[in-house]
Amino acid sequence: MPDGVYEVLSPWAEADPVAPRGINPFPESLEDRTIGLLRNSKRAAEPSLQVLEARLKERFPSTSLSWFDNLKPNETLVAQGRKKEFEAWLKGVDAVISSYGD
Repeated sequence: MPDGVYEVLSPWAEADPVAPRGINPFPESLEDRTIGLLRNSKRAAEPSLQVLEARLKERFPSTSLSWFDNLKPNETLVAQGRKKEFEAWLKGVDAVISSYGD
């Protein structure tokens, strides 16, 4: 075995001075909220969201859930002609949880 010393470098740059943050703040509670469940067509996306849906209903009984299916993951919703449908769905939810099934 060689006796060398190795330096491990990360491929990630420290170029962005803005810390990552969400688009909107997290709601204080999920009670009485509508949570959107966004999935694509990958195999594990729907089952994982179904488990999450059941647990959310147990923990927050007054929370309602709304599904949106992006069934063509290699095409944007704009390319699918579904942008207006997606934007309308977004207006009816307080937060979104997405699952890509990978």
